[in-house]
Amino acid sequence: MPHPAYEAFDALASRSGYQLVDPPILQPAGLFLDLLGEDMRRRAFLTTDAEGQEFCLRPDFTIPVSLHHLKAVKAGGVGAYAYRGPVFRFRTDGPSEFLQAGFENFGRGDKPAADAEMLAIALEAARDLGLVKPVIRMGDAGIVTAMLDALDLPPVWRRRLASDLRRSKDLDEDLARLGSAAPKNGAAAYAGFLAALEGSDPGAARAAVADLLSIAGIQPIGGRSVDEIADRFLEQAALSSGLGVDADKVAITRRIFAVSGDPDSASAELRAIAGEARLDLNAALDAFDERTGFFAARDIEVTAIKFATGFGRRLDYYTGFVFELTDPAEPEAAARVGGGRYDQLMAQLGAAEAVPAVGCSIWLDRFGGDA
Repeated sequence: MPHPAYEAFDALASRSGYQLVDPPILQPAGLFLDLLGEDMRRRAFLTTDAEGQEFCLRPDFTIPVSLHHLKAVKAGGVGAYAYRGPVFRFRTDGPSEFLQAGFENFGRGDKPAADAEMLAIALEAARDLGLVKPVIRMGDAGIVTAMLDALDLPPVWRRRLASDLRRSKDLDEDLARLGSAAPKNGAAAYAGFLAALEGSDPGAARAAVADLLSIAGIQPIGGRSVDEIADRFLEQAALSSGLGVDADKVAITRRIFAVSGDPDSASAELRAIAGEARLDLNAALDAFDERTGFFAARDIEVTAIKFATGFGRRLDYYTGFVFELTDPAEPEAAARVGGGRYDQLMAQLGAAEAVPAVGCSIWLDRFGGDA
């Protein structure tokens, strides 16, 4: 029996110009495990066919819909799709098969306008499901990337802090750790080994660590291969070895990650910090402000949006604007709608070049069966 919300959802998709698609439930596992990150590795339902090929029950719609667009539309073409149906992820707080709906938009060069359209559609879908005035939380991975590049932090710290947007606890810990030369997690115990690797080709260093792990009999853990464990070891070792990050850069990084407020006030604060520190964040902040203007043009209450530089979402593929809608009556509950921009995903799936893309997912089970 169709979910009660399907009719209203289909009507919203139709009037918004989004084509309804229904990707297969059984999907190649490798794409999801490689592109969705560790959280999805732990929660995916995996199976193997007679030839040893690994598949999974669809844990997410974004990758299957992206593959659909890649096959259906020529490179650079525009596509707008809607979907609804079951997804499968292990969950401790509810059934591991649940219904998800959403929208994906590909190929639009007017990114700020496309972002605003996606948030407007998400808000309309939430209203149709009974959440009239949700809390809107927002972040922007593009701002973070621009800031880390402008500060010219060591590459290992750039990667680490960018990935921390998916794990707020790690972000807090790493910001406290940034600039500290004190070894952590026993780094001193393998300092000699790390010194021997210093200056090595990264591939050779990874191979050396992978060989040692194999010799020690260490097996893949939590879906990670030995090579991935080696990468993680080298990253943690580099972070713990005290890379001499300048104290001024540490202070600026912490100030930028502390910025929060509505988009207009946050932009003003970020521009002030950038001006004081002589960082060129103009392009990223101009795009940020342009998107805010499109929010206002779509009658989205800008002052109600809660932006934070350190806010992110758990999936690995987000590259820019991200958002979540939650119920103000349940501030600690999981998001009911979430989405954002993922401009690199299509290239990772085989497209000849990056394709602008933005979307959102709606957890229908979090709205209740009578929505």
